[in-house]
Amino acid sequence: MKKLNSFLAALMLMIGTSAMATTTDSLTMRIKGMRCDDCAHKVMDRLTKINGVEDIQFNLERRTATVYFDGSKTCADSIKAPLIGTRYNPTSYSPKDVIIRGFGYKVEDMYCQNCANRLTKCLEKVDGVDSIAPHIDKQYVFIRYDANKTCKDSIRNALLGVGFTPVNYYTSKQISWAYYLVPKEQAKKAELLNEMLAIDGVDDVVMNPLRGSMAVTYDNKTVKAEDLLKQIQALGIKAKLPKPHVCEEKTQKKK
Repeated sequence: MKKLNSFLAALMLMIGTSAMATTTDSLTMRIKGMRCDDCAHKVMDRLTKINGVEDIQFNLERRTATVYFDGSKTCADSIKAPLIGTRYNPTSYSPKDVIIRGFGYKVEDMYCQNCANRLTKCLEKVDGVDSIAPHIDKQYVFIRYDANKTCKDSIRNALLGVGFTPVNYYTSKQISWAYYLVPKEQAKKAELLNEMLAIDGVDDVVMNPLRGSMAVTYDNKTVKAEDLLKQIQALGIKAKLPKPHVCEEKTQKKK
């Protein structure tokens, strides 16, 4: 029995030593020059060549790369080395850092000042939102936020939850937006979003089951408005253009 106990103890020690030897370490770096998927791919290409690197996770909003590696084969300095002196020069990262980002949403169901006030009140409740600038005439809102506290998806979901249909906004003349009414049941189907994004020229799509609406950002050089609607309907989505909006606020003022 003593021999068995000694054997088991030695076996457990070997297992523990092996587990320690294969423990994965991690390093999170800020990479301010990493602004898009193509940048992330270039960073990944450099880092995956390092012996011992096991996985890399990117957060483009924070512009961070978290590298998981075998500490017995490489180290933090060796991981940073291929990036130093390039546009992807790594710097330190802390969850306490303030990382301000800004972006715009086209919000075609923001019709009046009451809508803008409701939108602003909604976003003021989102922890991490720094400033909100709605432009009613262009049906557009610019949002600044701390990427260490919130993200675009959380901001979009907050707006969806109070009845808005926000979609990506760009200043390029090559970009246009479309807004449709769709059955609320169809607006709940996430798989339809993937089918929509597969349409050539479509950049972003969001459906709001609360309102029964769908907004699309698309490249007008690639697809025309009338063709876009036909392609959407060909997918079985019962989309239709809304009637011209009559603003209740303006109507009440006239009375």
